[in-house]
Amino acid sequence: MPNLALVGTQWGDEGKGKIVDWLAERFDVIARYQGGNNAGHTVIYDGVKQVLHLVPSGILRPGKECIIGNGVVVDPEALFKEIDRLEEQGIATRGRLWVSDRAHLILPYHHGIELGSEQRRGEHAIGTTSRGIGPAYQDKMARSGIRAIDCVDRDVLARKVRANLGVVNDLLHHLYDRPPFDADEIIEQYTHWGERLAEYLADTSVRLHTAMGEGRNILFEGAQGTHLDVDHGTYPFVTSSSATAGGVSSGLGVGPNRVDGVLGVTKAYTTRVGSGPMPTQLDDEVGQQLRDVGQEYGATTGRPRRCGWFDGVAARYAVRVNGCDVFVVTKLDVLDSIDPLRICVAYEVDGVRCEEMPANITSATTITPIYEDCPGWEGSVIGARSPEEFPAEARAYLARIAEVSGCPIGIASNGADREAIVMMPDSPLDVLVP
Repeated sequence: MPNLALVGTQWGDEGKGKIVDWLAERFDVIARYQGGNNAGHTVIYDGVKQVLHLVPSGILRPGKECIIGNGVVVDPEALFKEIDRLEEQGIATRGRLWVSDRAHLILPYHHGIELGSEQRRGEHAIGTTSRGIGPAYQDKMARSGIRAIDCVDRDVLARKVRANLGVVNDLLHHLYDRPPFDADEIIEQYTHWGERLAEYLADTSVRLHTAMGEGRNILFEGAQGTHLDVDHGTYPFVTSSSATAGGVSSGLGVGPNRVDGVLGVTKAYTTRVGSGPMPTQLDDEVGQQLRDVGQEYGATTGRPRRCGWFDGVAARYAVRVNGCDVFVVTKLDVLDSIDPLRICVAYEVDGVRCEEMPANITSATTITPIYEDCPGWEGSVIGARSPEEFPAEARAYLARIAEVSGCPIGIASNGADREAIVMMPDSPLDVLVP
């Protein structure tokens, strides 16, 4: 049975939550492999808007098993707020949701370090969510992280917390001028979280391999997007984890040969939240129209997203580094009534035409998008249930996106609801989705 990786191909916020929710009906296990509660997936479920930050969107589908992998950094307080809200709504998590015992935890001092670091950067701040994600990954790489399994043993937890605070409190005081943290308070609180976590902890790599051995199929769910990947994104304005498809193996403990296909999710236009380069950004009435109609405000922070035309250079790059087999294009309906539409086909970087994403995109003096115009369409794509019901101009726009990106389109989403999904002809999606 096929196992499919789903990745964002822009700067996150591509609408992956809805697509995971739609695909979850066809998969047995949904597994998240990176990121933390700095990402949010928004799903309209029974007419109710659900925002999930850590729990995979598949939890909304009865009977599906959901996994938070070792590559995710977990804030226990945020996790249990989410679990409690789901349980209150009658959505069961016990026996369905598993957290890797090897997943690293976000501690209160990680928030303090991130706030201090961003303030110290001043006008050069990265624009993080200040959820402590980066410092938690820093501790992981520095081999001083605290893992979920550590919270189950109070003595282990206490030893590690006290050792870390011996350094952290000095850093906070001398470099960031921020108050220290109390070790006893953290030990007490995280012992409590450990007691709650115990029933959710598992060797999730074993669970995944057992599921595959039983012939069950798995949807590997990524957070954020390709251009926020710590290696392949617009560094340093990136997240601290491997958001590309390559992160599946390290973030879940499965071999790369167990990923049978990669589904890239992209908006019909481009958005970005936070700081960093975005060549196609529109600071005019069209950009504001995209923001208003598309409700482009962060699911996690509420921050307004920067909006712009579809970036074909960024899309080609994402197809290459992820090995995308097929695209899902979301929010096509947001482009209703905009004429003309524009697609960025290349950049002019410091006076030189560039067909690929340059490594120095954050330091180039000038980056000018090279656009190709496409006609908009009359009427709306909302309500269409087949590509034949789309206006001819909408079909042509999708075809041009596929050509510029070098990836066929398997699905076009034309609304927020679950059923607002249009299957496109002649794509590899039927082979990749059970």
